[in-house]
Amino acid sequence: MLTKLASAAVSYRIPTLFTPFINLIAAESTRHGGVSPAPFASLNLGINTSDDAANVDENRCRFFEAIGAGRTAPFASSHQIHGTEILQTTEPGRFDGYDALITNQAGLLIGVTVADCVPILIYDQANRAVAAIHAGWKGTIGALVTKTLEAMQQQFGTSGAYCYAYIGTCIDECSFAVGPEVAEQFAPAFKQAIADSGKSYVDLKAANRKYLIDFGIPLEQIEVSPFSTVLNNDTYFSHRAEKGQTGRMLAVIGLKS
Repeated sequence: MLTKLASAAVSYRIPTLFTPFINLIAAESTRHGGVSPAPFASLNLGINTSDDAANVDENRCRFFEAIGAGRTAPFASSHQIHGTEILQTTEPGRFDGYDALITNQAGLLIGVTVADCVPILIYDQANRAVAAIHAGWKGTIGALVTKTLEAMQQQFGTSGAYCYAYIGTCIDECSFAVGPEVAEQFAPAFKQAIADSGKSYVDLKAANRKYLIDFGIPLEQIEVSPFSTVLNNDTYFSHRAEKGQTGRMLAVIGLKS
């Protein structure tokens, strides 16, 4: 389950898994508590939308303040391209071409934007390092989670036994219908054929959870959001359910200074 908090009307969720770690900031936004008008109502945190940039800036400031990072929190993110490139960063900035970020820099928040794809946040307690991952179906079949953990292992000495991982809110397995060209790239355990349609439902949460387990992260150190961007569209943005005319959430993680 998740702990739901609100500050200054900004609604967000903190994964229960991370609450014991007082040196960590980790949160997932919802769509409530911002200034954006429809169809981005209201806490749109996505830069690459047609929402007014001033609205997004104010929404981000409100979100960062609400989660305890401060309105002008040092923040690193990237223009995501549904690929498998990983950025190790020690400074804030808006980068390009990366779908995962890793850091061991205290005082720096890293994050990914989502509106159906899977956000994954990882904390390596032993080596004080974090990761934020954006895994759509391409990133999932490309094993971005595994590649990110391997990068953390190489750079920080990360091992699965000391990692805590949160698989965030995304499209659910009963809403993500794909054609055979996509379905064939997923193992049978993560897809279910839709009768007489040629399509299949794919479970992105389960597929990414398997990567975490295979790296050696204990089951009790993995939390999966019970929410869906489609089924809970009143609380979360969904690119598919809203036909592309919608905002974006942020999933962020960082070590306190």
